[in-house]
Amino acid sequence: MSEQDGRITGAQSLVRSLENAGVTDIFGIPGGAILPAYDPLMDSTRIRHVLVRHEQGAGHAAQGYAAASGRVGVCMATSGPGATNLVTPLADAHMDSVPMVAITGQVGASMIGTDAFQEADIRGITMPITKHNFLVTDPAEIPRTVAEAFHIASTGRPGPVLVDVAKSALQAMTDFAWPTELQLPGYRPITKPHSKQIREAARVILEASRPVLYVGGGVIRSGAHRELRRLAEFTGIPVVTTLMARGAFPDSHPQHLGMPGMHGTVAAVAGLQRSDLIISLGARFDDRVTGNLDSFAPHALVVHADIDPAEIGKNRHADVPIVGDAKEVLVDLLALLEAEAEAGRTGDYEQWIEFVAGVKKRYPLGYDRPADGTLAPQYVIERLGAIAGPEAIYASGVGQHQMWAAQFVSYENPNTWINSGGLGTMGYAVPAAMGAKVAMPGSTVWAVDGDGCFQMTNQELATCAINDIPIKVAVINNESLGMVRQWQTLFYNERYSNTHLDSKRIPDFVKLAEAYGCVGLACDSEADVDATIEKAMAIDDRPVVVDFRVHRDAMVWPMVAAGTSNDEIKYARDLAPKFDEDDL
Repeated sequence: MSEQDGRITGAQSLVRSLENAGVTDIFGIPGGAILPAYDPLMDSTRIRHVLVRHEQGAGHAAQGYAAASGRVGVCMATSGPGATNLVTPLADAHMDSVPMVAITGQVGASMIGTDAFQEADIRGITMPITKHNFLVTDPAEIPRTVAEAFHIASTGRPGPVLVDVAKSALQAMTDFAWPTELQLPGYRPITKPHSKQIREAARVILEASRPVLYVGGGVIRSGAHRELRRLAEFTGIPVVTTLMARGAFPDSHPQHLGMPGMHGTVAAVAGLQRSDLIISLGARFDDRVTGNLDSFAPHALVVHADIDPAEIGKNRHADVPIVGDAKEVLVDLLALLEAEAEAGRTGDYEQWIEFVAGVKKRYPLGYDRPADGTLAPQYVIERLGAIAGPEAIYASGVGQHQMWAAQFVSYENPNTWINSGGLGTMGYAVPAAMGAKVAMPGSTVWAVDGDGCFQMTNQELATCAINDIPIKVAVINNESLGMVRQWQTLFYNERYSNTHLDSKRIPDFVKLAEAYGCVGLACDSEADVDATIEKAMAIDDRPVVVDFRVHRDAMVWPMVAAGTSNDEIKYARDLAPKFDEDDL
């Protein structure tokens, strides 16, 4: 489509707007309502479009792209089923605070509300699961709407924004004008914390005997890992990092107690339960962390810092509420504590540090080798982390393999652990790894997937092979929906209803990988694990899929059963840890 007398089509305006917003990569699939936008997109020299095989893959790829790079991920789909296939990634991104913009086509403005072919009210459908969304019927509004969408997605608490554009607006002629300033009177995210609340936080920190830094995904999203480390090392306070915060604080650091919650370390769970002060940074007291909320950390005061005021006090009362960006909170808090130290006022946590260090030493993460000589899935993931190293990026599906990947890979850097935390979306790993590799082409990217998850979205291997996106996939194949089977073992009298997948027989994952233009490898012996991983690591010109055929009944431990108190954590199936509280 050519420009006429300075005027362009709405579709051309959309592409130009995306370029002005700094977009370099889009994941999507064309269709009728969005088709006008795909014509000028072909002429863009600044935007690479990756043609996925399913819109869900486009959405998860945009998430992986954003989580690995910190930049806004972008996906595009047509109206109706194209748009509704983005619902799961949008809900996922909303739960995990991922900056993402979804562009969808809509039927012509005059046809909206008539049940036209491929019409769906995607704005109404996604209103509860997006940070904001727009319906554009006037082509003149396209540049401003796109600018606002990217601003909203990436500022404050990040999240997904949907821009639904009527086909008539894409086809109409318009003038292009990129806004020089945005007018969003109802949107003023607070990043700078209130000094009075910082002073109060410093006071309770200095008065506490058993403080814990409870670190959530907000610290990753704000890029505050350096500030976190400075505060932790200055105070000596123990640190726990949630599932979404793995890598925010180095696993190798002696102050790190590990991940708290349902499948967290005994030290992290005990540290929170026995604390007298929880300093929560960008975390939301999720039920998977707290267990039974009434019995969670019963003697602890709470300093709750979050950029989203709606999170503060939502689940647990905050004694010191702080609204602000995690990085700015940490900077201000450290400055005040340093000033207090110069005046001779510091906290005394020596006995507490000794207690949690003792728990950490007594109850390390571990696992048993299967008695029948089959392959332990934990061993596979442990060796993968050791060989690929802490500079690699790990994207996980959901289930047992997700927990083992969170437990047995050592994370030293932020933005290297990508997973579906809040929504728990099976099928997340492969497309998210694809997006991460596009964003960070110089990094090794492993998708750690289960045989159940892998069969939901493995069609994106075709996308990776065709578009030279050489991800690596470790399929932890136990022939089961493993986490569901674990619950059936523990709580349903070993009645395994509809959890057997027969994945070591159908499909043949090696042949499937080869059919998709990838390298397929298989491993079922501990003796071959290292060599298999190293072989996969040496291949950089194509995607690699490794079928790790593991023991079927391995379980994730420790475990706090859903709805029970964290005090009831089991270190193994028949072993509950014991703490000598007289040491405190």
